[in-house]
Amino acid sequence: MRALLFGRRRPKGAPGEHIERHFLNSEAVRDVVIGMADGLTVPFALAAGITAAIASTRVVVTAGLAEIVAGATAMGLGGYLAAKSDQEHFHSEEKREYAEVEKLPEQERRELREIFSEFGLEKGELDSVVSALSADKKRWVDFMMRFELGLERPDPRRAPLSAATIAAAYFIGGLIPLAPYMINDDVKQALIHSIILTGAALVVFGAVKGKLTGADPFKSGLQTFLVGGLAAGAAYYLASFFG
Repeated sequence: MRALLFGRRRPKGAPGEHIERHFLNSEAVRDVVIGMADGLTVPFALAAGITAAIASTRVVVTAGLAEIVAGATAMGLGGYLAAKSDQEHFHSEEKREYAEVEKLPEQERRELREIFSEFGLEKGELDSVVSALSADKKRWVDFMMRFELGLERPDPRRAPLSAATIAAAYFIGGLIPLAPYMINDDVKQALIHSIILTGAALVVFGAVKGKLTGADPFKSGLQTFLVGGLAAGAAYYLASFFG
């Protein structure tokens, strides 16, 4: 898990040496956040809404499980298609950039100069850097993709991994609010236990998300809790009104 989130551990440096430690795998965390946040919130709101209208834990569990499977599948496919779209967009822009380097090399060199001039390089330094970089077409295009277009080369394994991560996180998150209904026949008691369990899970999940992404864990946990609570409360009172 440490390697997944922060990358491989670097060799230990000499005493007093600065060892950089950065959060690397933001895409994996983003997928977990997307899946887990919806997995905790949507089934929780559904269970609360059904509880207000139907006094049966069996119905809540059946409907909840059906929603979890459908939601995990839909979210996973959405993540897959989004990642594939990113790959297709990158390759389309890369193909266009290669064509521009071939047909409009002087214009592309001027763009290189503009980019490097923003770093304070003088004319002599600019000429040297631009000449060296434009001598290698692949390196030239890679540089323009990153610094002109702001695009990073996507991992070809990203699409299936994203789909699996989002779907798994949604499924696991969705089981948390349903667990009390699976072990308690009293639907009202199950709702109370579900609120406590899911509320705690939302706070912990939000705090961990904040910690990993550099945000205030307390604020992040509170925000996540409020979003889930509002969704469940709206579903419960809407079902109560019509039920």
